[in-house]
Amino acid sequence: MPLAKHDYDESKIKTLSSLEHIRMRTGMYIGRLGDGSHGDDGIYVLVKEVIDNSIDEFIMGYGKQVDVTLDGETVRVRDYGRGIPLGKVIECVSRINTGAKYNDEVFQFSVGLNGVGTKAVNALSAHFTVISRRDGEFLRAGFQRGELKTQKRGKQDAPDGTEITFEPDRTIFKDFRFREEHLTRRLRLYTFLNAGLKISYNGTVYTSANGLKDLLEEEVGDDLIYPVLHHREKMLELAFTHTHRLSEDHYSFVNGQYTSDGGTHLSAFREGLLKAVNDFAKAKFEGDDVREGLVGAVAIRLKDPVFESQTKNKLGNTEIRTELVNKVREVVTGLLHRNAEAAERLVNKVQETQRLRKELQDVRKLARERTAAISLRIPQLKDCRVHLNLEKNAGQESMIFITEGQSAAGSITSCRDPNTQAVFTLKGKPLNVWDLNRTIVYKNDEMFNLTRTLNVEENIKGLRYGKVILATDADVDGLHIRNLLITCFLRFFPDLITQKFVYILETPLFRVRDKKVTHYCYSEAERDKAREQIRNPEVTRFKGLGEISPSEFKHFINAKMRLTPVTVDDAHAIQPLLQFYMGKNTPQRREYIMEHLVLDSESLAG
Repeated sequence: MPLAKHDYDESKIKTLSSLEHIRMRTGMYIGRLGDGSHGDDGIYVLVKEVIDNSIDEFIMGYGKQVDVTLDGETVRVRDYGRGIPLGKVIECVSRINTGAKYNDEVFQFSVGLNGVGTKAVNALSAHFTVISRRDGEFLRAGFQRGELKTQKRGKQDAPDGTEITFEPDRTIFKDFRFREEHLTRRLRLYTFLNAGLKISYNGTVYTSANGLKDLLEEEVGDDLIYPVLHHREKMLELAFTHTHRLSEDHYSFVNGQYTSDGGTHLSAFREGLLKAVNDFAKAKFEGDDVREGLVGAVAIRLKDPVFESQTKNKLGNTEIRTELVNKVREVVTGLLHRNAEAAERLVNKVQETQRLRKELQDVRKLARERTAAISLRIPQLKDCRVHLNLEKNAGQESMIFITEGQSAAGSITSCRDPNTQAVFTLKGKPLNVWDLNRTIVYKNDEMFNLTRTLNVEENIKGLRYGKVILATDADVDGLHIRNLLITCFLRFFPDLITQKFVYILETPLFRVRDKKVTHYCYSEAERDKAREQIRNPEVTRFKGLGEISPSEFKHFINAKMRLTPVTVDDAHAIQPLLQFYMGKNTPQRREYIMEHLVLDSESLAG
């Protein structure tokens, strides 16, 4: 059916005010909206945009403390800088392209660049108030959804500075809630980047004396192989150490802005460090050998940074790369020569990684030969016809269910769509691989067959399915199997999760029915509601997937199936979290569980 035709004339052309544009095209200004469950959600970007201005004051030498308070949904940020010039307060928080960030004499290395940040916060807030205190006077202006409602000017005796209070607009941010962990992490990063700065958050004061060195020591904890090597000067600060992790973790910053997607400065840091290590060791280590287990941080200051979006997650200044690579190479070489013991441990770590990598290649070769000699068929796999092809952007609809035991696998297999739905059956609980090296992937038949099935041995470019779905029972054993699989992916194939290919299949816990109607319930609340709708209901509790008949199961793996994506809110917190819960520290885990065990009244009565 052809689309309806509409007249395209002058009446269809719209000119939006800056306020209307921000509210209509919010993502252009603050990226994602979200609900506050992720650290990059829009409400945290609003907080960041306000605090950035206070940090700029600190960088220029004005105001050593910033007070931040959160009361419900209302955020207040008070700095002790110079204060916005009173005659321009209203324009600075409401008119796009107005501000002092264009003037190098006032702000040489500011985080804000485009005169947009605070205006966007104002436009996206149900209530927004700014108070500037300067030279014994103040000006207060109140806004609602970006529109000026009140203003007052007068005398005062409080310290100079700017205070902004705002509440995100629920007509834009539908169902949001501030999470303390995301807010405090952002504030901690500010203090690590600005040694000597004090940030008071709801009465708790955060500060750092050693900058990026403190950041890495806090993030790595006792997992470091040698003490953090650290260098700081006006335009460049860097720090790094190695751990026993398989991953490479980095923090990168420009003018105090956390660039979560890296950019030119991060790639230059990685290249310069590799060259420095090879210079020092008089070797030709590969990048993977040097960077496995590396935890590094780099912060630079630029007069004219070019970011790839308003949210400033990635730096794009390519012209600085060569000079920065050489500078990092020089700095790191000096650190290694001045810290002989740490340098020796670093080189030993790289040599061990190189040895293990060669051993892995040999194990991988033997595993492939063994597989080829036996059969190309994977016995645990019931494959589908359509497969994912990332290069051609095809096969996105394909999926594989990873399930436990023949019973559950039988139910899924008999009612699946063989064109797009594959099934991989686990023989039992998979290995806990957290403290094992990568050779286990090839030595353990089940791990090896799963890796071959997914085709993620080298990277996820060859992944064969658009969705990798964990279909386990909703009991303790099923949850354990699910956690072991997620641990395996995070340990050896983290891109599967960080790029959002892994899902959890939600299946009903209860069936409530009579002769005329059947309700499938995914929670006790849904069960209780269904009971109220049916007279004399028959209630069944599904203990495992195998108890659900194929005729019923087809309703739970069709186009309306309930899938929960497995996501990582804070990638840097994953390593210590899994080390505690999946590592070999059983006594500490047991002690933690006993200290935090909660028994309900029914358990105590029983």
